[in-house]
Amino acid sequence: MLDLKQLAALQAVASEGSVARAATRLGWSQPTVDYHLKALERVVGATLVERSTRGSRLTPTGTLLLERGTEILSLADRAVADAREFAEIGRVRLRFGSFPTAAARLLPGIAHRLREIGIELDAVLEEIAPLVSRVNRQGVDAALVYVASGYTLPFRAGVHTIPLITDPLLLALPAQHPGSRRPRYDAASLLELRDSPWVFGATPGDTLDDVVRDALPEQRFDIAVRTDDYAVMLGMVAAGLGVGLVPRLAVSDVPEGVVLRPIDDPRFSREIQLAFAHDRGAPNPAIRQLAEAIRRTLERLDEPLTS
Repeated sequence: MLDLKQLAALQAVASEGSVARAATRLGWSQPTVDYHLKALERVVGATLVERSTRGSRLTPTGTLLLERGTEILSLADRAVADAREFAEIGRVRLRFGSFPTAAARLLPGIAHRLREIGIELDAVLEEIAPLVSRVNRQGVDAALVYVASGYTLPFRAGVHTIPLITDPLLLALPAQHPGSRRPRYDAASLLELRDSPWVFGATPGDTLDDVVRDALPEQRFDIAVRTDDYAVMLGMVAAGLGVGLVPRLAVSDVPEGVVLRPIDDPRFSREIQLAFAHDRGAPNPAIRQLAEAIRRTLERLDEPLTS
């Protein structure tokens, strides 16, 4: 079985160029370093270190193992640091913001996972512009936000983001619409919808509406309905009142009378991120655990959301 001391010995030899200097660096005896290197070679089944009178260097196999081993050692160090910090601070309460469509599908799973490791959530659900404002004034510790691909949110200096998933945007059309016969769309074929009314968002600052306008700069849009509720939006589409964009994450049930079509253009997607304010730019262990809980909850959804 792989041992962290074996990887530490390999890393030290690679850095120092000899077993003797590696022993000095680690504070071990030279026979101890040799012991761990030989044990590691038995695990791998190959020579990892070539020795000569001029020193020691890694074989190609040893170099490959070191690349992976360095990641393992780094993760081990982080795990110990996180555990120590949690032991010192005890139970944690995180002020967490999320946009509603994500919260509907993700928040129960996130809260459950975090509660198991001693993190409680105080959650607030808002649209993107108010969430950005909360993060900027540190009214929440972290917020789940989204931004259209290629756009940015107006965060102040000192706010950082952790990318989580890319959520594709789907074109929602009434089933009786002539365009529903097309299996896929791109920016050019969207121009065929020039005579169709659209359903847009109601809250200023939503970059998803900007995607459509910027991708189709010559298009004059007839906006039939404005709503931030995707269930309402799909209901309007089902009633034949217009066409619109809906993120895949927001779709749990497709109403009768609605067809969804993929759009083959990377601009028609949104990046879902975890935003937090931290002067040093690195999230604390609680924020990292929150990000991990979000990722794991996403993985458990019925349909994969990453593209």
